[in-house]
Amino acid sequence: MIAADLAMALDPVTFSRRAGIVPDAWQAGILRSTAPRTLLNASRQSGKSTTTGTLAVHEAIYRPGSLTLMLSPGLRQSGELFRKAVGVYRTLGRPVPAEAETLLRLELANGSRIVSLPGSEDTIRGYSAPTLVLIDEASRVEDDLLAAVTPMLATARDSRLIALSSPAGKRGWWWQAWERGGAIWHRVEVAAVDVPRIGPAFLAAERATMTAAQYRQEYECSFEEADAAVFAADAIVNAIDPRRPALGLEVFARWTA
Repeated sequence: MIAADLAMALDPVTFSRRAGIVPDAWQAGILRSTAPRTLLNASRQSGKSTTTGTLAVHEAIYRPGSLTLMLSPGLRQSGELFRKAVGVYRTLGRPVPAEAETLLRLELANGSRIVSLPGSEDTIRGYSAPTLVLIDEASRVEDDLLAAVTPMLATARDSRLIALSSPAGKRGWWWQAWERGGAIWHRVEVAAVDVPRIGPAFLAAERATMTAAQYRQEYECSFEEADAAVFAADAIVNAIDPRRPALGLEVFARWTA
């Protein structure tokens, strides 16, 4: 029993299998990763929420006193991700007793907490030193959220931030981080064809009922242009010269006079 518990403590993949979840290769990579900041660009129904929910429970059980924050665009999404984590916790027989268990919060007797919140700047202020932050549907949360989250990580030892999502067009902080975020981000891309649970017949049916752009975005991890866009996002970004000062209002007034 002690040996089995030690094996789960040292390896989240072993922990996942004990919970009845046999991870794909990419899921095992996420579970075992120690990257401080990760972008998980994954197809719909790929299992990204299950993977990160499992990781949250592993953190809570084997890192006493830890704080895991689950952030999503709205209350409904926050509850869905939290339910994935609680399901793993219950399947394992609640190995560490809970002192509090609500629809959006789990507090364990070892001092660890998992807290799920709508992902807005106002709701997350007041929390400090989370060891694990999960941003679900990251392409759809407000741009200000990342600026509110990262300062919290300054004093947490070995903290991790995982932003998971399918794309939502060429806009927002998540697309910018994926395309131009540099080496600070560990990037993982998981298309539907890489997920054994998504069969070719299902994908064929989806391809037949969606536009090509919709299909690429939902199942091929592609950042597509917004339908109403006049200019391509890349063209706008490339047209901006950061070395030149912004035009003042007086210049704009002369142009429009």
